[in-house]
Amino acid sequence: MYRTIAPLVLASQSPRRRELLGQMGIEFTLTNADIEETRFAVESAPDFVTRMAQEKALAVAGEFSESWILAADTIVVLQGEVLGKPEDKSAAVKMLSAIAGNWHQVLTAFTLYYPEAKHLVTRIDSSRVKIAALSEAQIKAYIATGEPLDKAGSYAVQGLGGAFVEAIEGSPTNVIGLPLPLVISELLTCKVIALA
Repeated sequence: MYRTIAPLVLASQSPRRRELLGQMGIEFTLTNADIEETRFAVESAPDFVTRMAQEKALAVAGEFSESWILAADTIVVLQGEVLGKPEDKSAAVKMLSAIAGNWHQVLTAFTLYYPEAKHLVTRIDSSRVKIAALSEAQIKAYIATGEPLDKAGSYAVQGLGGAFVEAIEGSPTNVIGLPLPLVISELLTCKVIALA
């Protein structure tokens, strides 16, 4: 659908982000941005997710100075509290118990950066997700699959956790980890991609 016309680097460990871009026909080099993902005490959820996306892009800039770098970060927010990836199974139980039967917000920020020209743009998208009421047995069975243990909010909408999602308001790809409408718009504007 699209073709890549400038070198593009995806700074992400996420297989979901890789798949989303790949499905669009976009070609890229893959790298990993190793940064400390700690939220400051006074930092709002949007500021935190924005800073993480920017730091990921900047962390690999020295290695890819003549490429466009795309980095993103996704967080789950429930009643003002940021739910990151669970530290262990008991943390996953707490998160899933808290979001079950409730609406929560998913924020994804992405940064597109061209180091040589110091061109940096960051955008953020927000979606609302309603998770079904879940029994303790359902939560334990889901955690036993291992899927929730490396996911923000302890679930994956594109995986087994999708069975628990009652409704999504906003971009579904934002919930997966990359708001494709915004990302594609920015890649086209910056002439990184073109229609095939």
